[in-house]
Amino acid sequence: MTIASDVKFIGVNDHAIDLFEGMYEVPKGMSYNSYVILDEKVAIMDTVGEGFTGQWLQNMKSVLENRRPDYLIVQHMEPDHSANILNFAREFPKAQIVASAKAFAMMENFFGTDFAQRRIVVSDGDMLSLGKHKLKFVAAPMVHWPEVIVTYDSTEKILFSADAFGKFGALDVEEDWLDEARRYYIGIVGRYGAQVQSLLKKVAVWDIRAICPLHGPVLRENLEYYLEKYNTWSSYKPEEEGIVIAYTSVYGNTQKAVMLLKEKLREKGCPKVVVADLARCDMSQAVALAFKYGSLVLATTVYNGDVFPPMGEFIHWLIERNFANRRVAFAENYSWSPMAAKVMKEKFEKSKGLTFAETSVRIASALNAESIAQIEALAEELCREY
Repeated sequence: MTIASDVKFIGVNDHAIDLFEGMYEVPKGMSYNSYVILDEKVAIMDTVGEGFTGQWLQNMKSVLENRRPDYLIVQHMEPDHSANILNFAREFPKAQIVASAKAFAMMENFFGTDFAQRRIVVSDGDMLSLGKHKLKFVAAPMVHWPEVIVTYDSTEKILFSADAFGKFGALDVEEDWLDEARRYYIGIVGRYGAQVQSLLKKVAVWDIRAICPLHGPVLRENLEYYLEKYNTWSSYKPEEEGIVIAYTSVYGNTQKAVMLLKEKLREKGCPKVVVADLARCDMSQAVALAFKYGSLVLATTVYNGDVFPPMGEFIHWLIERNFANRRVAFAENYSWSPMAAKVMKEKFEKSKGLTFAETSVRIASALNAESIAQIEALAEELCREY
């Protein structure tokens, strides 16, 4: 793939992977992106995962056409991007390695060497000239590791964005960017919204005409759209109005209540209602939905003095990723101890910008006239704004 006349893609697609980072289902695989900048000096932008050494080197050499790289620029030390640093160093012993000080400390941990004789340490604001291409480095700590740098090619107006603006999915699979980019962002980067905001402010001064992430497609057109999505996600604002009902149900009675609530919400004109069965759905997808919409209903049973485990896991994922600025409602099912709603609300006590619905639904084992009336009242309250 040609990004610009002097900038080429040399990454790989991974279709053998089932779980990214050991927890995110990726049925359409992953891409590990790497790039070459050809100039008086040649720079390689990041490496790929360890299972793709041969393919990556072959891709590189086919682009280099007997030239040899002068620099390897390491923006991020996570092994899906850094695993081949040592292989590169052995293959090209005269090339220098460019990275942040923290990245070199991590190289010592990963490879037993920090390449002291051939390293160039860069920090925020530093520049590297390849000839006509001038590379500017910006520190991006905790997007989403502390050593991260991003790189701006001021000649071609390309932002090499490390893990920012990435998505799940291999590049030889056609699919829309948004849903898998959202799931990727919320899952991988979501906790670090403040750091993403800082990075967005730093790069806002540049004329960016393409974004080259370490996962997913190169972004070339309508870049305002992608930047706006990242601004929204990192500000913890809902993308659109709608209601997610996330639930667990042991014997089906909580599920019946959820389906009735969904029906009532639609009758009253709520623009979008999405239901997630937390015991059966992909947890990262459910979490991404909760961040997408403005309202969340949590419905679960009491279980061992707490909430049913998939609900507890779901809330943990939300809190860990700084779930904020939403409206939250609760529904609980109990046979002898009505405490699930109390437990759930307490879990959010440190969350910012949440408002809680005045109406709660209490199901005493199964739906009855009282709990049906509460569902009606909750639907009325949630739809009032629409």
